[in-house]
This record gives sequence, C-alpha cells and structure tokens, in this order.
Amino acid sequence: MLDFFAIFSKGGIVLWCFQGAGVTESFTGPVNALIRSVILQERAGNSPYSHNALNLKYKLDNEFELVFVVGFQKILTLTYVDKLIDDVQLHFRDRYKNELEQRDALKFLIRCFEFDDDFQRLLRVVEAESIAKPQKAMRTYSESQKSQKTVKSMIETKSGDKSKESTGKKNKHNKKEAGAGGGEQVEPSQASSKKAVDNRNQGLSQEEIIQKNLAEFIRRQAGGRTEKSNKSPKPQKPKGKEKRIWDMGGTSTKDLDYSGTNNKSTFNNQGQDEEFPAETQIQVGSMKGELRDVDYESSEDIDEEEEERKDMLVTLDVSRKGARKGGIGGMFGVLKGLVGSKTLTRQDMEPVLEKMKDHLIAKNVAADIASQLCDSVARKLEGKVMGTFTTVASMVKQALQDALVQILQPKRRVDILRDVLEAQAQHKPFVITFCGVNGVGKSTNLAKISYWLIENGFSVLIAACDTFRAGAVEQLRTHQRRLNSLHPPQQHGRPVVQLFERGYGKDAAGIAMEAIAYARNQGFDVVLVDTAGRMQDNAPLMTALAKLIAVNTPDLVLFVGEALVGNEAVDQLVKFNQALADHSMSDHPRLIDGIVLTKFDTIDDKVGAAISMTYITSQPIVFVGTGQTYNDLRSLNARAVVNALMKA
Repeated sequence: MLDFFAIFSKGGIVLWCFQGAGVTESFTGPVNALIRSVILQERAGNSPYSHNALNLKYKLDNEFELVFVVGFQKILTLTYVDKLIDDVQLHFRDRYKNELEQRDALKFLIRCFEFDDDFQRLLRVVEAESIAKPQKAMRTYSESQKSQKTVKSMIETKSGDKSKESTGKKNKHNKKEAGAGGGEQVEPSQASSKKAVDNRNQGLSQEEIIQKNLAEFIRRQAGGRTEKSNKSPKPQKPKGKEKRIWDMGGTSTKDLDYSGTNNKSTFNNQGQDEEFPAETQIQVGSMKGELRDVDYESSEDIDEEEEERKDMLVTLDVSRKGARKGGIGGMFGVLKGLVGSKTLTRQDMEPVLEKMKDHLIAKNVAADIASQLCDSVARKLEGKVMGTFTTVASMVKQALQDALVQILQPKRRVDILRDVLEAQAQHKPFVITFCGVNGVGKSTNLAKISYWLIENGFSVLIAACDTFRAGAVEQLRTHQRRLNSLHPPQQHGRPVVQLFERGYGKDAAGIAMEAIAYARNQGFDVVLVDTAGRMQDNAPLMTALAKLIAVNTPDLVLFVGEALVGNEAVDQLVKFNQALADHSMSDHPRLIDGIVLTKFDTIDDKVGAAISMTYITSQPIVFVGTGQTYNDLRSLNARAVVNALMKA
C-alpha cells in the first residue's frame, strides 16, 4: 500500500528507509522535491504534498532535527497514514534516544538496520485498526430531535405565530398555579380595573380585542390627544440644495487648459495633431539600471527592542513573585524555566499563533494563507528547546518573520535586462505578456515598464491585444506618444516605442503572433503584449488567454494584481494558473512566471497581498507600482515588506 517511508536528518543524511513491494522508482526524487518546494520554502502545512502520481506526508522532529516522510499513490485513500507517522516517530525516538543525543552518525546508521521489524509491526497494527474501526452508525428517527416535536407544536395559529400562543398559554397556566397556591396577592384597584376591561370586551372576538388594544396603545403613545386635536402639521416645502462656497475658492472663470502652449516639439509618429505637455514630474535618465527597492520608514527595530524589554521586565517580575512565594526553590524553579529547559508544545504556542493569524488577516493576508503560515511555524518550533531568557511570543514572531522573508525571496531571480541582452544576441525580441482581471492597471504599468526599458536603451513594440474593451487601443496610443515625447528619436531615426494594433473584435492570439513577427523583422528589442482584463470565472476569455500564451510562447508571463485585495488574490491566481494548465496544448503547460503588484502606494502597511500571491504561485514579484507617473516603478524589498507586515 505504501510506496516508501524514509527517515532522514535535516542535514540530508538518510537514517532509514522502506520501499514497498513492486516499487521500482527511487524515493529520492519525490523527497528532494518536498525539501525544495515545502520544507525550505516554509510551506509546512497540514495538506499533503503532491509529486507526479504520489502524495507525500511528513512530520518534523525539531528536538533531534529529523524528518519522517511517507509516500503513497494519489488514487489511494489511506486513513492510517497520520497515525503511522506519529507512532513511528515516537518509537524511533524512544529506541535510538541515546544515539540521537550523542550524534554518533556511524553507530546510528549501523543500528538503524534493526528498525525494519519494528516498522512492519507498527504498520500491521495501524492497518488492522483502520480496518477494524467500526463505522459510525446513523441515528434513527426516534433518536433525532425532530421526533421529540409534537404535531400540536408544529401547527401554526391564525396569526402565524406559534411561539406567542404557546407562551401565552404557559403564562396563563403559571398564573393559575400562583393563584391556587396563594403566593401572589392582587390589589383591589388592579382587580377592579381588570374587571372593567373584561366587561367592555364582552361580545368581541379575539381579533377585535387585539385591534382595540392596539388603538388604545397608539393613543397613549401619542400623549392622550383626541382626534380633534391630532391635526397633521402643514407640509413644508422641501428646501433646495444650496451651492457650497469653498474657502479661497476664487471667482475666476478663465480657461485653465494650458496643454497647447507648453510643448510644441512633441513627436507624433501616428500623424495626429494631439500634443502633450512636458512631464514635469519625470526626470529623464533617472531609471537607468536596476530598479530601486520599495522602502518603508519603519520603526520595527525600536518596537522589537521595546517589546523585548517589556517581556524581560514581566519575566523578572514573575521570578520575584515566585521567590517571595516559594522561597529559594521558587526562584530557582522560575530561572530553570528561563535558561533553556522549556520545550515548546503546540499548546504553548496556540494563543500567540491565534494573535499572529488575526494580525496577518488584518494586514490583507488571505485567511487560508495565514492559517497555513501559522501551522508551518508551529511545525517548525514544536519540540524545540527555548533559549536563555526567551519568551514564546518572541520565538514565534521571529520564526514567522523568517518564514515570510523566505516566501517573498524568490527561488529564482528574474533579471529582465540580462534576458533582453541574451535575446538580442540571438537576434530575436524578448516577449512579455501581461494578464489579469479588469481594472488592476495592466496598461498603465505596461507603460511604466516601457519607460524603464527605454531608459536602459532598448526599443519597445507594444502589441494592443485588448480588442474587447472600448478605448484600450487609444489608451496605449496615448502612452506611446507620451513616451516618445520624453525620448524623441534622433533625426531620421526610428521612434523608441511603436504601437502594433489591428483594431477591435479581432483574434488576440493572431495579433500577438503578427506583432512578434513584425518586431523580429524590424529589430525591436522587446515586445510587450497587452491583453484584455478578464474575471477568473469567465471560461471563454480564460480559454482565449491560454490559447494566446500557448501559441506565441512568450518569454515571460506576468500576472498584474492589485495590492488592495485579500482573499480574492488567492482565487484569482489559482484559477488563472488552472485555466492556463487546462487549456494548454503542451505536456508541460506554461503558467504564470511572475507578478506585477499595482497600487502599492494606497495600502500603507497592509501589504499582505504580496504574501498571498507569492505563496500561491511560488513565483517572484517582479515589479511594484507605487504611483501615477512613469518612474513610479520599484522592485520588491522582502525585508522592508515583512517589517511593514509585522508592524502593529
């Protein structure tokens, strides 16, 4: 049933392994993939890791730095795997405790050959227990709550309120009992008034009595006014909205459009008469080379020092109280817990992890991702011995911070400038495709990236493949003219940015193919393919996007997402990747290669979307949009983002 079970140290030494009968493939490939993709990337959640046709489950023993991994086929539903790992871990620790403490690797490997019989015995036990485990019997109708209800309780009254009738009957019954017991005395005035009301209500039906009492109640609420005095007030004429007068608003009606007077030398390669003002906020030549990192002026280090100081004062205060209460023994007992004999358990970390999870969700991290991160931290710390004068909160916070930095730091570095130079050497353009949902800023950030590439001396061809949204081509044409006005060509030279468009209603994949061929013939360095925005649930548009990518095989596929989203980011990325995989024509489908995070300047320190997106795709955030001008483009600084995320 099992394909393999392996026990190895975190240093990479395999201490013991088991392979099932008939299994020819070595377990090293799946285990290495698990280490690279999960353990080293701080993604240690509870869900199994899938590799080809196998499911892998594992458990970390942090005290002795061991990893227990079991692999089995995906098509099998093995309910005993978790119990098997727990039992094997406990038995292995107990049997080889001395060798594990002495760290004698050679002696340990020799003795591990004796573990085969123990493992087979444990495997037989858990398999037998899973088979013999009785199925939970369904409740009979007589055991359900519905059977306890009577037919009378389910009949609705004329007014449609069952509870009111039953409550009234219950109260009436209680009053009778109280009167019979003589426990409650009624004043004569109350009795006489009640008798008078009963005399007035004689001959009236129940509904008429209710209507009469309701009218009496309304009359009393109105202050006892009679119908003659209860005249409706004269309706007032609605007051019209007054015009607001702003302070220092001015009274000038002069036309403030100066766009036609600032810049007369604007380059326009399309032949239209539109001219654009000089971009006063953009400094030409300021974006040469690598992009600057996103920076935060964070007081994180100061906050950490202050928090550690408070924790230390609390700890010392506890130790003083213990000393006063229990004498010398109490003092030394507290100090013994501080200097490294405390082993962390899941129960110790649970309150801190709950606070950390709520904090991450408040910073826009998706709820599922926050839970998985906290589970990963708990697995990493469970069984570890706390250091000298270390609190649980500080250990959990440091482990979570390290995990977040590890997630944000990409497994591979996307160096676009280097890749464009390599494509130049091969006499072909470097193709980047942008995709994403509606309104996230694909066209705007495409223009920013164009400006950055132009600043570094490359020529750019923009392929207008958004043939669905009205005004999409005109928007790109406007950006193209502005970029050419900032970098006008030399005399009789070719413009640095050109737009390739075929209008609306055409096949986007065909336009992209024509644009790439045109760029190859004309010697353009980079092709930026703008696609239509589409929701992740729109199957026809997702199919069209997968077709565009599969047919044209771009060098880089960038997903453009907002920094404002939380849980939605997970759904978007999962479904975009799934659509690209489902509609691909290749055995190795092309998925998202990187992320462009837009509107980063609108979120302050709620930067959780960066964590959610990189956690889902395992791909880096290549660009970060931080403003509305062409030079508002940055690269991600993992440390700065994590500091902003952990800031209270």
